[in-house]
Amino acid sequence: MTTTKTEYKYVHLDEKNVPIITGSTMKVVELITSVKAYSWTPEELQENYPHLSMSQIYSALAYYWDNQPEIDAEKLRREVGESPLVKRLKAEGVI
Repeated sequence: MTTTKTEYKYVHLDEKNVPIITGSTMKVVELITSVKAYSWTPEELQENYPHLSMSQIYSALAYYWDNQPEIDAEKLRREVGESPLVKRLKAEGVI
């Protein structure tokens, strides 16, 4: 498994450039989903994810806020899926 370091101590990018909380298998977007869904504070996140340290949580939150447009766009793309046009172009070998 290849990973790429970021300027954030507790966030790295996996082979698909997905930000992962270092020392865990949790994606940054999974942590953010809990913040948005439950309005959890960093302390509440740590209570609910005791395998994460406060340093990991704050690093992941900082990474998200510094890269919010890209992370939100990627999350939306994954939820919506490929468009019929993209699927057809891939099937035809165009892309």
